[in-house]
This record gives sequence, C-alpha cells and structure tokens, in this order.
Amino acid sequence: MNVARVLFPVRVLGPGRRIGLWIAGCPRRCAGCSNPELWEAQPSQAISVQKLVAMLAPIWQTGGADGFTLTGGDPLAQAHEMRSLLHALTHWTRDILIYTGYTLEELLSAGNDDVLACLAQTGVLIDGPYREAENRDVRLRGSANQRIFCFSPELSDRYRSYLANGRNEIQNFMTQDGMVSVGIHRPAFPEELAAAAHRKGVLFS
Repeated sequence: MNVARVLFPVRVLGPGRRIGLWIAGCPRRCAGCSNPELWEAQPSQAISVQKLVAMLAPIWQTGGADGFTLTGGDPLAQAHEMRSLLHALTHWTRDILIYTGYTLEELLSAGNDDVLACLAQTGVLIDGPYREAENRDVRLRGSANQRIFCFSPELSDRYRSYLANGRNEIQNFMTQDGMVSVGIHRPAFPEELAAAAHRKGVLFS
C-alpha cells in the first residue's frame, strides 16, 4: 500500500492522542483539498501491510495512543490492502476513524468485498467529498455535507462528547521534510499562513 506519512500524537482529528496515517492516492481530487500532494501515490511511499504494522506496534504499545485516524488521499481507494491493515489494528482498538470522499451509499452499493470488510472493521466513518463552499468550521469535518457514522456502540459517548465540546484546531508537526500542518483548515488558511510567514520574513518557494 502507499502511505505518505505517519504522525503521533495527533490531537485534532478525533478524541485523545491518536496515530494518524495519511494514505497516498485519491481518484476524486476535490477542489480546495488540503492535501493535493497526496492525490498521486509515489513509489517511495510503498510499504507492505506487514512492515507498516510492525512500525506501528511500538508506538501503540508504548506511546499511550488512544486510537487511529486514517485519512489521505483516500484510504478506501486501497481497500484490498486497507482490509488487511484494519484487521491488524482491530486487535489493538476499535477506535479507528476513517475519512473517505465516497458516500456510505456509494461504498455499500459498489458490492466490493474489500470495501465491505473495511467498513465492518471501522469504528467511525466520515464520508463524502470535500466541498469548499461548505467549509463552515464544522467539528471534525472539512465541509458540512460530510457525515459522521459511529459503527461501534462503545465509542458513541466518547465521540458525542468530543463533538459537543471544543472546536476545530490546527496542529503542526516538524518533520525531516519541513512542517506538516494537521487538522481541519479554513478555506483561506494557505493565504493566511503565507501572509503570517511573510510578516516574519519567511518566504515559501
């Protein structure tokens, strides 16, 4: 499968301290997407499910993680590999949150066994394409048309509390390639970031 980055602890894409996985590759290419660099999967991002699980295991076992958030790209664009990954992650937790640009109806009607198996192993699903005109700072969602489905009853209270309290926030990670800004961004965020950087004498190439 193709994984662009793994970050921990992510605190802005679900409750608690989460392991975030950004899956590379997305056929939908929504206008205004916050991660257009992940539309195309790159050979350097390829990793086997077994190797990825082995890399995640010590983070889960020693890092105090509370759950997983899988976004991208679109995780369900790689449903066959994702099925195997989710099978492994569910041995650790049911709190697996997946973002997808497909609607739940599209996923169910496609009749794809791998996709159906992924849904069966998903704790919480946020579905639907990103629509920039509907980006209204809706908690945990990029745009208001997207919906949240809690498939695991044991997670209902946790997510209900998370959604009712607080607001969308941004969290920045420093990596070997620079800074990664994580969270639900406002439509004007790139311009605001560039202006703030310019005021401090930082120019983006």
